[in-house]
Amino acid sequence: MTIQTDAVIVGAGPVGLFQVFELGLLGLKAELVDSLPQVGGQCAELYPEKPIYDIPAWPVIGAQELVDKLMQQIKPFHAGIHLGQRVEKFEKREDGRFTVVTSTGTEFDAGAVIIAAGLGAFQARKLKAKGIDEVTSDQIHYKVTNREQFRGKRLLILGGGDSALDWTMDLAEIAESVELIHRRNEYRGAAASVEKVRALAAEGKVRERQGIITQVHSEDGRFTGFDLMDLERNKSSVEGDEVLVFWGLSPDLGPIADWGLDLEKKQIPVDTEKFQTSVEGVFAIGDVNTYPGKKKFILSGFHEAALAAFGVQKYVYPDARQFVQYTTTSPIMHKRLGVADE
Repeated sequence: MTIQTDAVIVGAGPVGLFQVFELGLLGLKAELVDSLPQVGGQCAELYPEKPIYDIPAWPVIGAQELVDKLMQQIKPFHAGIHLGQRVEKFEKREDGRFTVVTSTGTEFDAGAVIIAAGLGAFQARKLKAKGIDEVTSDQIHYKVTNREQFRGKRLLILGGGDSALDWTMDLAEIAESVELIHRRNEYRGAAASVEKVRALAAEGKVRERQGIITQVHSEDGRFTGFDLMDLERNKSSVEGDEVLVFWGLSPDLGPIADWGLDLEKKQIPVDTEKFQTSVEGVFAIGDVNTYPGKKKFILSGFHEAALAAFGVQKYVYPDARQFVQYTTTSPIMHKRLGVADE
């Protein structure tokens, strides 16, 4: 049976989930498709316990908690959620609608398609160094799913971006020791996070190291430490119990790359009025898109979803009157949200 809908959203991360909400406010029905077995995208798959500090009104919120809140928020709109499947067929028909078919045979007749695929079929960049093949994998981590497993451990955290800095700050509270290892002295994360990590280092709660890993050491398959070489080719060694690798993600758009969309370095260029791609009726929001001034924040993706919803509405229902209503005062919005009697 073909599912008829106003929009198919490819990607069920935070931005894709919020897109359901913004479409729902405009009275549009959405279906979500994601290759992962659960909603939440990178937040759920790679760092469900990671604290996030830049969501408005939440001084701090866990990544999985954010996903849970978004699921609660979109509940009134009854979106179809199709997990563990990839979009394998994409075709724009002569009537302007789209035929979308997934790897499990789920077929959609969609008025529009919204790509919220993040970095695509992402894979964490792996630690590769001499001796790594001799180490059992349970000591090398690319995500944190259970913060407590690192309590009282000597942790070696690799990376210089936001994930590495955030987990350094968080795990310094419970670990025996934390050593943050980055290839150079400058970090790529938020300035406030860099300042906090430097403060922890000054207090002796974190040790900063610079260098690249040249050798992985182990005993009977158990990780024991690294050899490092800094930019001046000075060598040193560091010991630890657990390794957390946050070197970013290797993006792969998968079948989306063959949809006939304009691409720019594995990203999809969009306009900034409605976040439409080079194919009319196809929109892209979140980390997958690019435009002048693009910043890869969840907050930015939420903004993009709001404007994309109006673009979708105009494309699917071109003759409908389009105007802004506010959730605080609009009876129509209250009815759609299920709060009309409150």
